[in-house]
Amino acid sequence: MSGPAERLRSIAAERVLVFDGGYGTAIQNHGLGERDYRGNLELKDDQKGNNDLLSLTRPDIIESIHTAYLDAGADIVETNTFSSTEISQADYGCEHLVRDLNVKSAEIARAACDKAEAKDGRPRFVAGAIGPTNKTLSLSPDVNDPGFREIDYDYLKRVYREQCDALIEGGVDFLLIETIFDTLNAKCAGMAAQEAADACDRDVPLMISMTLTDLSGRNLSGHTVEAFWHAVRHLKPITIGLNCSFGADQLRPHLAMLAKEADTLIMAYPNAGLPNELGEYDEMPEETAALISEWLDDRLVNIVGGCCGTTPEHIGAIAKAVGEARPRSLPKPPVHTRLAGLEPFTMAA
Repeated sequence: MSGPAERLRSIAAERVLVFDGGYGTAIQNHGLGERDYRGNLELKDDQKGNNDLLSLTRPDIIESIHTAYLDAGADIVETNTFSSTEISQADYGCEHLVRDLNVKSAEIARAACDKAEAKDGRPRFVAGAIGPTNKTLSLSPDVNDPGFREIDYDYLKRVYREQCDALIEGGVDFLLIETIFDTLNAKCAGMAAQEAADACDRDVPLMISMTLTDLSGRNLSGHTVEAFWHAVRHLKPITIGLNCSFGADQLRPHLAMLAKEADTLIMAYPNAGLPNELGEYDEMPEETAALISEWLDDRLVNIVGGCCGTTPEHIGAIAKAVGEARPRSLPKPPVHTRLAGLEPFTMAA
């Protein structure tokens, strides 16, 4: 039986795949109180807003969100683990729950995908979500001391490794390092992910997704999309792409540059436009789908979905727009990388 990488590449050669949408928006729509988050767990701090904790206390809600996205047409769903690291859970006093959060979240997503695949025979995949922490290796939090760092590389790698090990144990197909604002953090997470996959002797490919901080097309640590790709290319991700940042319209020129440069699958999932003055997203599903149709016309993507503000209705509209769209073709690696032995290279006769 072929592994997830071979299955995904085989499907991506034939059609554009659909990723899921936002989880924060979907959870907010349930109007949960602190008791829903806390459940029966004995925790000191207020847990309202700790969305990842719902995988333990309200797994029915998380499963229903996965199912809604799968029913809308998603081929890939991500786990409810965007903040399931020791660093992020420290804000809620839940560091001791990190393993349980990741294992359970992966199991919920796995079960939802297996059920959907059994129903219609279409392959579904689970991406283990690894979000950014609020600690950065590249930047100082103290404007008066540019050389200061709150954490070091080895500590952050251990934090990421704990999450990766648990996600793999729970049954994910891929490890998705997403919403990357610090390139060095991403490289650290990628190393942890590779070590975790090696330790379990399983093929667990990487997906990597960068977020831009402004319309100039750079992340917080100052990398353009092209520079970011070359900084993480050695990790050999099965997908590279962009998420969050802006809406599909503002993301398009930066996506076009990355699609031209990267010799792997492109996955992009924009926000539902830009937030209004209340921080809410007003872009309707048909608007998002129409803007993404322009990506499809230009063959910029292999996998497409939604981020902040997107709902199952947005993903349904995107899936409809994808239709029979032709997937992006992968460019050949640059000659200098082939000659360096980074890619298979056959001398012309």
